[in-house]
Amino acid sequence: RVLQEREVERLGGRKTIELDVRVLATSNRDLKEAVNDGVFREDLYYRLNVFPLTWLPLAERSGDIVPLAAHLLQRHCDKAGKVTPVLSQCAKNKLMSHAWPGNVRELDNVVQRALILQQGATIAADDIFIENFAPVLTTAAQPPLTEPAEFASNDSEPADQITVNMSEDAEGLSYKEELQDKEHQIILDTLNRCNGKRKDVAELLGISPRTLRYKLARMRDLGLPVPA
Repeated sequence: RVLQEREVERLGGRKTIELDVRVLATSNRDLKEAVNDGVFREDLYYRLNVFPLTWLPLAERSGDIVPLAAHLLQRHCDKAGKVTPVLSQCAKNKLMSHAWPGNVRELDNVVQRALILQQGATIAADDIFIENFAPVLTTAAQPPLTEPAEFASNDSEPADQITVNMSEDAEGLSYKEELQDKEHQIILDTLNRCNGKRKDVAELLGISPRTLRYKLARMRDLGLPVPA
């Protein structure tokens, strides 16, 4: 009656009150399919479905990813009174290469992590930490996701020697260990930022409190200085 006739009566009252309202209803499910499955009222569906709008997931709006990330950076920096850093091209490529199953909320979490990790006026690809990276491109079509190496050119040094030197510089921690170290640093930085409030940390990092407790326990086992 509220939707169809635009009128209500107070509980226990007899006077009909006319309404002048506009209803905006949203859902992340296919309501037509829900009607067919018998889990959503058909009459309610048709009363609501006057002018339907379909908002595509972020993975299908790749052109919106970088502008949205820039907007979120600006919003968080304005709120914190900080100068807004710029995204490097490789950072943009990394953002564009993820499928974003969590849509804008996931992107917002990644942007906030990048602000914790970034140093200087530019956000690099290494500052874009995506916990469960889901690439959308094949390896052959993948744009560069790491910043180009900078080294002095020496015409007298053969190319194979340069390759050897770069390989030696790359020795050390495995990729998995580097990723784990970066994750630990993000958690510690976020704990400090949230004044040790575990609930706020979990929400900011986009993980459950239980997962956060597990990760903190593992960090303590590794001897890391986790605040009490």
